[in-house]
Amino acid sequence: MSRLPFNSLAYALREAARINAAVFAGQSLADNLLGRVDPLARPAVQDLVYGSLRACGRGDFFLARLLERPLAVEEIRALLLVALYRLETRPDAVHTVVDQAVSAAGQMLHGKFRALVNAVLRNFLRQREALLAAVAADPVASAQHPGWWLELLRNAWPNDWQRIVAAGNQPPPMALRVNRRRISRADYLKRLTAIDIAAHPVGEDGLALAAPQPVDRLPGFFDGLVSVQDPGAQRAAEILAPRDGERVLDACAAPGGKTAHLLERAELDLLALDLKPARCRRVEEGLGRLHLSARVQAADCVRLGDWWDGQPFDAVLADVPCTASGVVRRNPDAKWLRRPEDVASFAATQARILDALWQVLRPGGKLLYATCSVFPPENGEQIRRFLGRQAAAGLAHEEQLLPDAERDGFYYCLLEKRG
Repeated sequence: MSRLPFNSLAYALREAARINAAVFAGQSLADNLLGRVDPLARPAVQDLVYGSLRACGRGDFFLARLLERPLAVEEIRALLLVALYRLETRPDAVHTVVDQAVSAAGQMLHGKFRALVNAVLRNFLRQREALLAAVAADPVASAQHPGWWLELLRNAWPNDWQRIVAAGNQPPPMALRVNRRRISRADYLKRLTAIDIAAHPVGEDGLALAAPQPVDRLPGFFDGLVSVQDPGAQRAAEILAPRDGERVLDACAAPGGKTAHLLERAELDLLALDLKPARCRRVEEGLGRLHLSARVQAADCVRLGDWWDGQPFDAVLADVPCTASGVVRRNPDAKWLRRPEDVASFAATQARILDALWQVLRPGGKLLYATCSVFPPENGEQIRRFLGRQAAAGLAHEEQLLPDAERDGFYYCLLEKRG
């Protein structure tokens, strides 16, 4: 059996299907599932993976009507979902897509499902109008989110849930954070304008791009002039507002964007923690590119005896693990990896982190609690429970950002420790 050329659509379809099958089996895109794809094909494969995962609910709706019985082979289901996504987004090339999907199927499981893939995709093209009408009438399929997820959004945001869903189904915007230690935002914007990259200021240090760009086209990216970071994520350093000389803890630091932003804004004695050594290395690599330094340590922030020297911190950033419900357009696998019970599970973990980190904060210090979630049990409800447990805690600032065309969804709550 001949190998598929790396630059072929068949190769991209096959690799995207394998990655999606791994996601359906419980793996995360954050586990570098794209790493084994040929670098030349990676952009095309990534587009298929992310796009088809965003549209997964829609694709499964189609398959339920095109198959006599559910497929027991996840790789073939994944291939069909990727191919259906491609057919919908490239209606000018449907015959090529079908042909290349059949070629991809020929390279999977000894080619046993080539005829099935061909038949299903051709049936979709024949029945497309009726299927599109049916999907528009189905609330779960048209929203492309799990039913339990939609219920949570409707209850929490009765006037905004449709806007949140629509944002989650779109490719994410791209924004930059200018390293104010190296260049002013105004000067960097001039550099972008000089090479015809349109952008406008957002937040205190950010630039929102009119269209996504490869980082190697960004002036000075590899020299540390800018970083890619969503404006919503940039709010963490803006709200915490560290001052020169402060002792600061970033308790859940990876991948390191917020760590770096804090260091760009002030001269700090900063400790960055993360659970996994590999993720800590990523933080260190990012700081190195930006010419910044901090102590980076692999540790569980809840286990104070493993890392804390007993000296209190002036400020703590607790960017806690969460459902990522505010950033699903960047993490489309989250919609399909999460389960309803995960919301309560994350909330319990967040409560343990809050209670532990409160102990390392000095009286008069400030703790910024942050999530990339729009679910209240992880956000406002979590803080109300914490305030009920901690008499010395005062609420200084609270904001919930909902995802829109310019930024992702985040929750922030700044707490002060009375003393």
